[in-house]
Amino acid sequence: MPNNGLAGKKVILLRPRGFCAGVVRAIDVVKIALELYGAPIYVRKEIVHNRHVVDELRTLGAIFVNELHEVPSGCRTIFSAHGVSPQVRADAKQRHLEVIDATCPLVTKVHLEAMKFARQGYTILLIGHRDHEEIEGTSGEAPTSTIIVETEADAEAVQVPDPSRVCFLTQTTLSLDETRGIIDILTRRFPLITGPKSQDICYATENRQLAVKAVSPLCQLLLVVGSQNSSNSKRLVEVCRNSGVPAYLIDDSSFLREEWLDGVSVVSVTAGASAPENLVQDVVAALAARGYTGLEEVDIVDEDVRFSLPGELQPGLVRLSATTLSPSA
Repeated sequence: MPNNGLAGKKVILLRPRGFCAGVVRAIDVVKIALELYGAPIYVRKEIVHNRHVVDELRTLGAIFVNELHEVPSGCRTIFSAHGVSPQVRADAKQRHLEVIDATCPLVTKVHLEAMKFARQGYTILLIGHRDHEEIEGTSGEAPTSTIIVETEADAEAVQVPDPSRVCFLTQTTLSLDETRGIIDILTRRFPLITGPKSQDICYATENRQLAVKAVSPLCQLLLVVGSQNSSNSKRLVEVCRNSGVPAYLIDDSSFLREEWLDGVSVVSVTAGASAPENLVQDVVAALAARGYTGLEEVDIVDEDVRFSLPGELQPGLVRLSATTLSPSA
């Protein structure tokens, strides 16, 4: 939209921003499960990496646990969007838990690739952050065949038993530039390396990073709305800082610091893929109260991706539809 404020201080609001299709699906899974079955519904780990989302779902009756042993035997349990290892699935079966799997389909794609390459005898070089739940889940598909590569230094040092049978996969929420550098090193060291047919980095992660790159020459500061444990949100900060523009990750408007705004007339605002839009609007309002009355929205690409709900919810949805239909005349 055109600048609708006075000349001077303004906010550039990036699009796309905020929720991706996998996050929308995961949140919907929890809310629908609570509607269908009532509270409590147990969720292993944070359903998505956003404190505000988790707190809201907690008030609706979701109980978040770190591990399955905290869930009473036989209870209904949701796996988060980040995916789980086969061992976690086996533990759930042993405890007779009624599982609803909210794993993002794009994460599931990487799991399937890991299983395929392991069956074919490849060593899997899994690019990502070792302590991230997504990497824990993916590496669990083929633990004896997988080596985690976090940095370019790791890529230079990694050794594989057979350089002719080696592949790479990546965490879905990484920086495009950082990942490209690691893959370039691995390709130089292992000329026969293979990878997935299409990149593993999620469309939403890529689009939000491209938007940040496009707008960084136009602003003096970038604010990324997202929680501190959100990998894709952290990458947005890194992408902007690598372009030479200061950037900060904030959970909400209360994290805004006055000194960041000293001498700054143009502030860009975006949000990680698990941050709700109301938090973005709160930040825009907080900036407006500080004199940033101009507002310009920069739209880089349209997103129209939708994911269907997991099959475990379908029987309940059918029953719900049957009970809410008006009787025949």
